[in-house]
Amino acid sequence: MTEGQRRHGLSHRLEALARTITRFAGSTMGFALALGTIVVWAATGPLFHFADTWQLAINTGTTIVTFLMVFLIQRSQNKDSLALQLKLNEIVAALAGASNRLVNIEDLTEAELDVLHGHYTRLASMAKRDVDLMQSHSVDEAASRHAMKRGQQLLKTGS
Repeated sequence: MTEGQRRHGLSHRLEALARTITRFAGSTMGFALALGTIVVWAATGPLFHFADTWQLAINTGTTIVTFLMVFLIQRSQNKDSLALQLKLNEIVAALAGASNRLVNIEDLTEAELDVLHGHYTRLASMAKRDVDLMQSHSVDEAASRHAMKRGQQLLKTGS
């Protein structure tokens, strides 16, 4: 077995373990286990005379669990975010008239995102002024469509 295959195998096993723990931690049984642990700890307080070691045990345990859960939650959020972005990319790529500049938009810098946000702010204000609420705009075509519609309205009203 090569080093790469071993690393891939370990990565696959760690991913499967993380997925299993994440599912369990978010389940009713996971909550029941956590609640049961606290109840048992609290019930054994008088038995251990509420000693420092008794308190240290729960503090250490919860610190370790919290530390590990931070990474599991972040992993889960990263995976969910990536899956959502891929689904949105597919929708944008498949829709006629949608701006393909929005595919992989999550990779843009904050400054680039601010520029696009400005475009969409203008689109929103154009849409608010439109009579037809079902009219759609894209970043690439918004200004020309809006000017064309305004020209048609002006011709109709004779202004």
